[in-house]
Amino acid sequence: MTIELLRDGTFFFPGPTEVRPEVLEAMTQPMIPHRGAAFETMFGRLQESLGVIFGTTRPVYVSSSSATGLMEAAVRCAPPGPVLSVVNGAFSARFANIARACGRETDVMDVPWGDTVELTQLEDRLKMRRYAAVTIVHSETSTGALTDVRTATRLARENGALCLVDSVTGVGGAELRFDEWKLDFALTGSQKALALPPGLAFAAASADYIARAKDAPNRGLYFDLVEFEAYTAKRQTPNTPAIPLFYAADVQLSAIVREGMEARWARHAEMARRTYDWVGRVAARFGEAFRVTARAGHRSPTITSVMLPASLPSATVTRAVRERGYTIGTGYGKNRDTTIRIGHMGDHTVEGLEKCLSAVEVALEELGPGGAA
Repeated sequence: MTIELLRDGTFFFPGPTEVRPEVLEAMTQPMIPHRGAAFETMFGRLQESLGVIFGTTRPVYVSSSSATGLMEAAVRCAPPGPVLSVVNGAFSARFANIARACGRETDVMDVPWGDTVELTQLEDRLKMRRYAAVTIVHSETSTGALTDVRTATRLARENGALCLVDSVTGVGGAELRFDEWKLDFALTGSQKALALPPGLAFAAASADYIARAKDAPNRGLYFDLVEFEAYTAKRQTPNTPAIPLFYAADVQLSAIVREGMEARWARHAEMARRTYDWVGRVAARFGEAFRVTARAGHRSPTITSVMLPASLPSATVTRAVRERGYTIGTGYGKNRDTTIRIGHMGDHTVEGLEKCLSAVEVALEELGPGGAA
């Protein structure tokens, strides 16, 4: 069964991404009690869909927060001890900062932006010290780099650590199989490849992670994953949920399941390939400075960061593109002024992406290599 995708979408921001009208319309339904049968029935449907999307038979927690909330939850509920944070971009650096803010002794393994950690080096680092947990980003939204979190989790476990995975721009667009890959913890946000409005976060945790979380001190209250586990079994949330967003999720997540994860991953991969080909063609005019930020073979299928010539500030480019009816993103963090980011994720299609890329190309042509129209 097919779903109606966005062949005429114009919002290719790297998150939030464009949301289909019927998903937005679902949010206008009347309120219901969040401890009542109607909510529990809806929550049960969400669990069925999220299990398919995450590739798990474990509960999938639904938090009325941004993904940052579940990043903090992952750290607070992890076993006591030092944390190793793999940092290869702005959001992996954020994960490290969250660990520090939670009072964890945190060692940082720095990786050049646009690259991913060499797994042999990660293994060597894990053998140097006993860590309680490793934080790592699957799809680094600031650079478009994709990390092999399956192997990273295996290496962490072999060295006595749990691996906490941020897959905010991964889940729903990049392949992730929670059970098959034997992951410990993986989280995402609603507003990226799941193509929902911002305001919900989702996470799965292994049974071992939850068992060990029960003995973790200072888990806090609002983001206590042991509580999430218990309430999910009752088809409820520990705290008052954002019911309109749950209505939207009910519509959208079931649509994702109808499309099928293999088909969805393939569509995202094709959009990414089209974007890389486009960058290569445009670089023929603007030179090697115009290139994909992430290293070939380690690129996310959901977002592409493009390095710009020094004469073309990112804000100038995004403004020119916006004048042509499309929205893309500037860079993020230290790459803010030197890159643009194109979010080809969610319910966007190759046909719609082609129109966006054409608008970007026209804008670049009019700006010219010197950066002035």
